[in-house]
Amino acid sequence: MILANRIAHDVAAGKVTVAYRRWKHPRVKPGSTFRTVAGIVRVEAIDQADPEQINTAAAQDAGYATPDELLATIGDHAGPLWCITLAWAGPDPREARAANTELSPSDITDIDVLLDRIDARAPWARTTLGRIAANPGITAAQLADGLPLGKDALKRRIRTLKEHGLTRSLRVGYELSERGHAYLGVTHRQEGRCI
Repeated sequence: MILANRIAHDVAAGKVTVAYRRWKHPRVKPGSTFRTVAGIVRVEAIDQADPEQINTAAAQDAGYATPDELLATIGDHAGPLWCITLAWAGPDPREARAANTELSPSDITDIDVLLDRIDARAPWARTTLGRIAANPGITAAQLADGLPLGKDALKRRIRTLKEHGLTRSLRVGYELSERGHAYLGVTHRQEGRCI
């Protein structure tokens, strides 16, 4: 499930407690969680809703001033309307990992093994980390130049680096996280190279 940035931040602040979606069948289950820009959000409940019953209070619970404003975002597509009750479950653990610069020898080995594994078929990960380090804000299209992957495939794969706390997505492009800088700093020193 995807939430607009404004709505995600309002869920984290406790201002938004529900979202409405038109789905043929529910796409989330109570107890499931998903990531947003504001952290992890948990689905508390999902119930079918009647658009005619949405009042001002219901619209405001979803982050909109009026029922008309809310319903305009949902559209009038065929299919049932679902009310998803949401709660903020905490910060994204990737952020804590990304900010951690204290890398143990085991952490470095784990990252080495990860990069070896994902570079096995088509080498891109180490090159990508180096390019991002040298050019914060570099885009996927720029990164893909000279790599054996297209832009869209590379964007999907960079998510693996983010999952392991090595990179961050910017509004445009990517940057290394503190963890990514620490890893390159250690490995480049071990190889006798300058960063």
